[in-house]
Amino acid sequence: MTELTLDDFPLQTFDKIRYADTDRQGHVNNSVFSTFLETGRVEAMYNPEFPILAENSSFVIAALKLDFLREITWPGQVAIGTGILKIGASSIRFHQRLFQDGKCVASAEAVVVQIDNDSRRSSPLTDHAKEILSHWLLSNVDE
Repeated sequence: MTELTLDDFPLQTFDKIRYADTDRQGHVNNSVFSTFLETGRVEAMYNPEFPILAENSSFVIAALKLDFLREITWPGQVAIGTGILKIGASSIRFHQRLFQDGKCVASAEAVVVQIDNDSRRSSPLTDHAKEILSHWLLSNVDE
């Protein structure tokens, strides 16, 4: 896969690393990587400036592939780069990378599906949502 830097991502955010995020080996626990990635996806899915969620709907994560490349250490912060690989009828396929001190520490892909809150089944993204999401498509990623 293409070597991306944080600047290659249309959505960028940061999380502070807490001491409580560390494990007995002194590095950030692998489960916290998923939490950092969630922070990046939420910036797109629930951004009040660019609302995309249909009425009476929710987003659920359907798949997550996470590659651990380096450890994350405390103290410090993690930079989260988020972009979109594909916009489906009811799904969004994200590509994300985590960085600490400018080095890529993890790479991930996640599929998120919009569901109807009553039926609990997938529901189509609106044209308005697809329009907004299209601004965050990554064009520089080899799939």
